[in-house]
Amino acid sequence: MSKSIPMHVVGLALVLAAAAGCSSEKTAIYEHENFDDSGTFSRNYPVTDAQTCEAARRALLSQGYIITSSDPKLVSGHKSFQQTGDTHMEISFSVVCADDGSEGHHATMFANALQDRYALKKTNNSASLGVGVLGSVSMPIGSSDDSMVKVASETVSSAKFYERFFTLVELFLPPEAKKAAHIKEKPKTDLGVPEAKAEPAQLAPTPAPAAAPAPAPAQEPEQQPAPASAEPVAPPPETAPITPAENSEPASSTDSGTAPAGSSLPPPSEPIPAMPVTAQ
Repeated sequence: MSKSIPMHVVGLALVLAAAAGCSSEKTAIYEHENFDDSGTFSRNYPVTDAQTCEAARRALLSQGYIITSSDPKLVSGHKSFQQTGDTHMEISFSVVCADDGSEGHHATMFANALQDRYALKKTNNSASLGVGVLGSVSMPIGSSDDSMVKVASETVSSAKFYERFFTLVELFLPPEAKKAAHIKEKPKTDLGVPEAKAEPAQLAPTPAPAAAPAPAPAQEPEQQPAPASAEPVAPPPETAPITPAENSEPASSTDSGTAPAGSSLPPPSEPIPAMPVTAQ
């Protein structure tokens, strides 16, 4: 025969289990702070503290950060990001430059980025209408106000994030300092900085091509003479032969070498042929 467990024993076991659960607290967040020099938030440069902070200021400006404080040894800036219509994020960057006190004028840069997240919150406001006779009467008159409220804030601890920033700072260091520290020059395009383009050299003007000679005009075919008409041409009328007039009086030999006025020429020995007529 089995015996049932008393109820008071079961209740006592539950109370002890709850007490044991409450006694085991979660590990505090500050327990994760080891304070080891990992080099995530700092870098050393072979220049003065003022030159180091100036390089940091130029690096932040090249990435769209708004500089809110620019002292010789302190630079602060922020940049906004709109993720969605209801959420907003902002990164606040702070840089401190400290001189190491060495003869080589070396300085250490400490960088810290804080990420704040905002969310859109709506607040409803109701109004009441007071009447002297009836007293205070609530009316359905209301309004809603939209505002961005900070919902989270966290320090950026990504080592790659700070590594990209410090690499960009090296680009804006003085050239003589980079040569002394044997810092290799990196392409500006890989760091997000536009590279100045060289102006193209002016080319000599290209001579215009010679104009092609104009084609010679087509020669008109020579007009051939019209063929002669096939109709017969009537011959010209025959001229009567010239007959000399008879002169009974002989020429005087006593005259000087000139012929008398009424004398005629001697008759031709052969008849004069008729003149040819050309066809028209």
